Amino acid sequence: MARAFRFAAMVSRARSAEHWREIARRAEALGYDTLLMPDHITDQLAPIAALAAAAAATTTLRIGSFVFDNDYRNPVMLAKEATTLDLLSGGRLEFGLGAGWNTSDYRQLGIRYDAPKVRVDRMEEALTLIKRLWTEEKVTHEGTHYRVREAVVLPRPTQRPHPPVMIGGGGRRMLGIAAREAQIVALAPAVNTTGGPKLGTVTVGSVAHRIAFLRRAPRFPDLELNVIVFDAGVTDSARSIVAALAARLKSAVTAIVETPFFMFGSRASLIEDLVARRERLGISYIALPGAQMRAFAPVVAALRGK
Repeated sequence: MARAFRFAAMVSRARSAEHWREIARRAEALGYDTLLMPDHITDQLAPIAALAAAAAATTTLRIGSFVFDNDYRNPVMLAKEATTLDLLSGGRLEFGLGAGWNTSDYRQLGIRYDAPKVRVDRMEEALTLIKRLWTEEKVTHEGTHYRVREAVVLPRPTQRPHPPVMIGGGGRRMLGIAAREAQIVALAPAVNTTGGPKLGTVTVGSVAHRIAFLRRAPRFPDLELNVIVFDAGVTDSARSIVAALAARLKSAVTAIVETPFFMFGSRASLIEDLVARRERLGISYIALPGAQMRAFAPVVAALRGK
């Protein structure tokens, strides 16, 4: 049986505190399930503070990270920040964690950009530690990358046993970790050595191959499959002739290169495509660019919860 559709708005910046609250309230009013934020050293709001503010401005909208870069924070402190967000949101946090890919972030932070295996090893160990901190009263840990002595994380998670974990990644190693440890698997393109996407991994065929790998996992029925849509547009709701033409051109391109990471078309065709993709691949959790929040609201209204 297919999972019901859920939709997230991916947002990261605002002109003011009130504008940020307006964005969160708009996402909730338009029927989006979640407000997701990236975690980069760019022109964006810092996610922990911004997610707390979004939660305070809403009542049902879930909040989440897509995704916290494990290398930017100590896992004990990140576990505590997460349970604080879970408490302040009334149990609405989705905890996304990744191994890191943005080389510019690492350079600005003065952090070494280690080989993929090292970064993934570190993230896997951190996630194990974070889960222990959420579910055990006192934790001592002696690992390859982290050493912790009698650590206690309070407050305890509001969601039990802990907030749902989202792991984002495109490589088989990350997918294997997600299949064992996550509740939500964010299917992302694989990245090259400089942190950019490998173009061959954005196609539906490539995504289908990765999902086939996930299907072999014992926990697959418990996994919710997510994609972050990088660019999107609704051709029959464009505000100008130029915008309509651009959206139609992109719609033609995405028809040729079938991909879940770009969505352009009419409302009817987008609804049809999402339903067909869920039937074929099982993808039911769709995160859309915040700039397209209003345009996609009818699509969300037609499919959410169904």
